Amino acid sequence: MNIGVFCTVTTFVSAILLILLILLQQRGASLGAGLNGSGELYTERRGLEKTMFNVTVVIAVIFCVSILSMIIFG
Repeated sequence: MNIGVFCTVTTFVSAILLILLILLQQRGASLGAGLNGSGELYTERRGLEKTMFNVTVVIAVIFCVSILSMIIFG
């Protein structure tokens, strides 16, 4: 398998996963919290929400590395 094909597939798969994970995450603060409404702006993530956040960060790093490797290796 060519390194360019591997980088392309990795970029495509990580992009799809990143989109899905971002859309699945819950919003911690509503719009009213940003406009002096009630609600906490900084909340602590627990359980599944924390796991999804950590997986999202890992997938984002994989996505960035795959794009950089596509640039370097062509």
